[in-house]
Amino acid sequence: MRPCFLADADLNHKILVGLRRREPAVDFLSAIEGGVIGLPDSEVLRVASGLGRILVSHDRKTMPRHFSSLVDRQASPGLIILSQDLEIGTAIDELLLVWLATDAQEWIGQVGFLPV
Repeated sequence: MRPCFLADADLNHKILVGLRRREPAVDFLSAIEGGVIGLPDSEVLRVASGLGRILVSHDRKTMPRHFSSLVDRQASPGLIILSQDLEIGTAIDELLLVWLATDAQEWIGQVGFLPV
């Protein structure tokens, strides 16, 4: 099964829009669609987990710590941290590669940092 994604509120929206344009079959909810705008990090991760979606965020400082705390208590579909320094096209390419080349099961309980 292909990965499904949820954007954190801090994710550059151009990445989401560009990925949807490049590959319309990618299942990627915006932060608004996922209902995570204004929620604390720990709650955003719980929502993503409840929806069965890998959270995609730029938040390298606090999100991995909150993710670690969450997976100590329950399973989570995963977390992808995109560098804010990535060009939008490169970020789209990286996420598309994740979507094409990996299975959702591979991400359970895992944190990925892109680019690798």
